[in-house]
Amino acid sequence: MSELSHQERAQRIANRLAQRHASERRFRALGFFAVALSALVLAFLLVTMTANAVGGFKRAELAFKLDLSGGTLQIDPSQLVGENPVSALETAGLRDVLQFAAAKALGDKAAAELDSDAWRDVARQIAADPALLNSSFDVSLASSDDLASGLRGDGAPAMVALAKDLSAKGQLATRFDPGFLSRSDATSPQSVGIWGALKGSMLTMLVTLALAFPIGVFAAVYLEEFAPRNRWTDIIEVSINNLAAVPSIIFGLLGLALFLTIFPYWRSAPLIGGMTLALMTMPVIVISGRNAIKAVPPSIRDAALAVGASKVQTVFHHVLPLALPGILTGTIIGMARALGETAPLLMIGMKAFVATAPAGFTSPSSVLPVQIFLWSDEINRGFVERTSAAIIVLLMFLLVMNGTAIYLRNRFENRW
Repeated sequence: MSELSHQERAQRIANRLAQRHASERRFRALGFFAVALSALVLAFLLVTMTANAVGGFKRAELAFKLDLSGGTLQIDPSQLVGENPVSALETAGLRDVLQFAAAKALGDKAAAELDSDAWRDVARQIAADPALLNSSFDVSLASSDDLASGLRGDGAPAMVALAKDLSAKGQLATRFDPGFLSRSDATSPQSVGIWGALKGSMLTMLVTLALAFPIGVFAAVYLEEFAPRNRWTDIIEVSINNLAAVPSIIFGLLGLALFLTIFPYWRSAPLIGGMTLALMTMPVIVISGRNAIKAVPPSIRDAALAVGASKVQTVFHHVLPLALPGILTGTIIGMARALGETAPLLMIGMKAFVATAPAGFTSPSSVLPVQIFLWSDEINRGFVERTSAAIIVLLMFLLVMNGTAIYLRNRFENRW
């Protein structure tokens, strides 16, 4: 009877062991499924954005030959090295000469669909190479939005027919548009560029980092190493934890009420945007900084104090360098969140139409997330592809920024 009871206990143990093994297999399968699902969603996002963005980096262009030989343009070559060679070429009649050449090569209907600012590209090309003033050369210039729509097949029937005819002759095609990365915002998808918003994002992130990182780190050091443990310190800690979860638009309202009251003439400036985003980023840096400092073993502090180091020397020479990788991890998270924010910047007016790149931290500017938001609201289909291309630029900027931060984190990482 006892032998049978022993067999029953052994069977129960084997059953429980089999159940634990089955539970472990299910957990591993669920973990693998979660990782695979995340990878598939990310891959779908990247593939979709990339496929849509391919057209965003291109534009419809008309190609023909421009003959400037024989002194067609009466202009002194010395004017091309002046302050405004484009204006000098316009005065010399470049716009009319270009229109005449387009009509002669493409026909009046096609020439009428040349982008109104196409002559500026030719002017910059001549300014870069004055030898073109007395030569004949090929140009490929942006077409109008109507003709671009006809080339895509979603325009008016007359434009679709004209686009097919020009395309069959090799005079109209979609070509890579390097100017998309060097121009600023415009009213036409054929003429828009991302450089103004990209530069605005760079300047805004520099201000955010310059303010949020040192203030956040010093606050974390003080609260963790020097602040007395009392009720006021507890209130401050709870407040910082709550600030990290406050919706971003609240910080936009704070920036609108505070910074634009103090600096009313710097509306839409990267300086105001950076200060607003710094308020939003600081709590994340403080929390991650405190956790990183707390993770440094107490033996490091004891050893430094034992050899005669002061409290400040112990913190800044030993504790802080060891906590720096963790602090940089929190900074990466905070800056990545700040880069993608739109609501706070809309509140302080960084949604204005800015046709030129900002000259400095106090110049009117836009940023990449706001530019993407504004383009996505346009009804012209050409902006859809431009929006996808802008998203790819934003992702690349984010990867470069985070990659640099991760490199610095690994560079300063110490082991104990």
